[in-house]
Amino acid sequence: MRLFAKWRRRGVLGALAGALALSVMSLGATAALAEKIKVAAIYTLPVEQQWISRIHKALKEAADRGDIDYVWSENVANNDYERVMREYAEGGQQLIVGEVFGLERAARKVAADYPDTAFLMGSSFGPSGKNFSVFDNWIHEPSYLTGMIAGATTKSNVIGMVGGYAIPEVNRLMNAFMDGARSVNPDVKFLVNFIDSWYDPPKAKEAAFAMMDAGADVMYAERFGVSDAAMERGVKAIGNVIDTSADYPDTILASAIWHMEPTIDRAIAAVKEGRWEAADYGQYSFMKYGGGSVVIDENLVPADVVKMVREKEQEILDGLFRVNINDARPVSDM
Repeated sequence: MRLFAKWRRRGVLGALAGALALSVMSLGATAALAEKIKVAAIYTLPVEQQWISRIHKALKEAADRGDIDYVWSENVANNDYERVMREYAEGGQQLIVGEVFGLERAARKVAADYPDTAFLMGSSFGPSGKNFSVFDNWIHEPSYLTGMIAGATTKSNVIGMVGGYAIPEVNRLMNAFMDGARSVNPDVKFLVNFIDSWYDPPKAKEAAFAMMDAGADVMYAERFGVSDAAMERGVKAIGNVIDTSADYPDTILASAIWHMEPTIDRAIAAVKEGRWEAADYGQYSFMKYGGGSVVIDENLVPADVVKMVREKEQEILDGLFRVNINDARPVSDM
């Protein structure tokens, strides 16, 4: 009996020690997750620019929650981008976010030189090495839905489209929009123009006026300046990436919205948990992850059209309808 009691005491003490060790480990893991990480962002344009504003917004929200310490640089020229990346990496930033369209090789070289730093970059290409991950605004699904609205509401059957650059990231949104319009109105025609700039509102506005003069009564505003032209002429417009309807009353029928939060939150979690690896985060811009949505001004869009679009939206979310991805340059068909 004494021997049994002795072993029993040892078993209880061992169990208590094991439980204590697990508790300490759990507390350590919780503390690691609660600890802020250092995040830097590098932007080639002002944070107010529509595409960049979505990344900045998601990172600011993470900072406000206390998940990260966030710093950023805006208006960084391409020929200065590599230097800024290196400065942030040398300064101990754990996650560096930005966009590297036009400087892919330089950015990937920097990432290779800092293998312990996580990089998450907007890119036309895939991940590389062990730490260079990529993302993009894959909002072709809500773009298709806004195209349905444009096709159903145009009276002239002419839709104008003004884009920045004819790169895959822009092309796929414009092609999805055109497919959506054609799905409800096979007679619709498109006027397409690229201004070869990410931010030149006067040039975009001039291009929009020319399309309206040619008969367009709905404008796809991929760039700033198009909605200004639409409001001046009393023409309707479709927004892209952000919701600007409050700035253009009675003008914006609907907008395809990009939500960067699902992407950013997953990236932060991966760094905190020590499981960062080179990966493609593009899928987190899909609607099923909450990365994309459509907003509709139901005062401007007929109820039957809203109902039709919401039904198609649900089909997309349920996996019953897939929007085609077409990266080819869209062209005018009139």
